[in-house]
Amino acid sequence: MTYSFTAEIIRDNEVNQYIGIVPGLQGAHYQATTLDELYNNLQDVI
Repeated sequence: MTYSFTAEIIRDNEVNQYIGIVPGLQGAHYQATTLDELYNNLQDVI
């Protein structure tokens, strides 16, 4: 079975990081310095 999730990604310039939140999953969020790192880590969180 395959699931599909949407992530909201914002850039926080104060800390120089991207923040990703998956609204459909409680507690599924991550922050990273690059989009590639954020994408990989969000996959792990999901």
